[in-house]
Amino acid sequence: MAKESMKARERKRAATVAKYAEKRKALKEAGDYEGLQKLPKNASPVRMHNRCKLTGRPKGYMRQFGVSRVTFREMANQGLIPGVRKASW
Repeated sequence: MAKESMKARERKRAATVAKYAEKRKALKEAGDYEGLQKLPKNASPVRMHNRCKLTGRPKGYMRQFGVSRVTFREMANQGLIPGVRKASW
């Protein structure tokens, strides 16, 4: 499990990115790079990091499902992910 402070920091970044998305888009189209620099650093979507929605694990993130590989395997073995089952041949 990730620290609660790290998960909270990522949620805060996501909210900041969403808040300034329209303003960033307008400034980029206008070519106003000085205006872009005056925005908060965390308003840039590049600063966000994908984390598991359940555990907050930063590595081994599976984008299609939104969880880490460890959580994905546990959920798949329990049958919680529709259409996914363990391979056997």
